[in-house]
Parts: sequence; C-alpha cells; structure tokens
Amino acid sequence: MKRVALVLFLASASCWGQCVMCFRTAAAQNAARAHLMNVGIVLLGLPPFCILGGFIFLAFRRSQAFAAEAQPEPEELSAPDREQ
Repeated sequence: MKRVALVLFLASASCWGQCVMCFRTAAAQNAARAHLMNVGIVLLGLPPFCILGGFIFLAFRRSQAFAAEAQPEPEELSAPDREQ
C-alpha cells in the first residue's frame, strides 16, 4: 500500500496539476514565472489534501476503537485450589 502511494505521488509530482487555462497562462510567460505558477497551484492544493488525510486518519482511528470494543474479553481462568 505504501509503495502504491509513493508511486502515485511521484507520478503526480512530475506532471504538476494544471487546468487548460492555467497551462495557457503559464505557456505565455517565461520559464521562471511558469515554474512559480506551478508551485503556487501545488501549494493551494496541499491544504485540502491535508484536511482530507486528517479526516481519513480520524475515521480509521475511530473504526479501530469500535473494533476493539466489539471484541469480547477473555474470561479469567480460575485457580485450581479455588472452589467452583
């Protein structure tokens, strides 16, 4: 799972995320400004992904807590010298 996430991250980092309008605007500018525009697009996309990751983490942690509560606890073994 971690390898798949790493491959997806590396694949998306190379293409940067531009819509057609942003691509045309960047193409009309020089290389330095186009690079700054790419970085700005990625920086604006990071907070929503971090928020989404936080929600997923909380949901996973909550589901693990419910799974732990649902498991029955093992009964205590009685000592051999105690009466039953």
